[in-house]
Amino acid sequence: MSRPAPKVLIEKINKKTYKSEQVLAASAIWAVFYQGQPFNLKSSNAITNFPGPKYKKTSFSNEGHAHNLAKKLNEMFNTTDFDVRKLVDGEVVTKS
Repeated sequence: MSRPAPKVLIEKINKKTYKSEQVLAASAIWAVFYQGQPFNLKSSNAITNFPGPKYKKTSFSNEGHAHNLAKKLNEMFNTTDFDVRKLVDGEVVTKS
């Protein structure tokens, strides 16, 4: 069975490149937490600093991706400290 089409909230098409940007509805954001706290995930080469560290995503608009990452990290670190949290609203923060 195919995935249902997402609900497009707004769309902008660049008339020169025909590139389309769409804002899609999501029911929530799912984030992976470590010991009940948010975290950053960085990967790098232990021998050389090339090409430099890469910071990986830990929050997703698709629940399945978050569960897959939590499972992978729990297996990698032999723990059960990684879990998935559902975020549906939050504090509005403005940059000063």
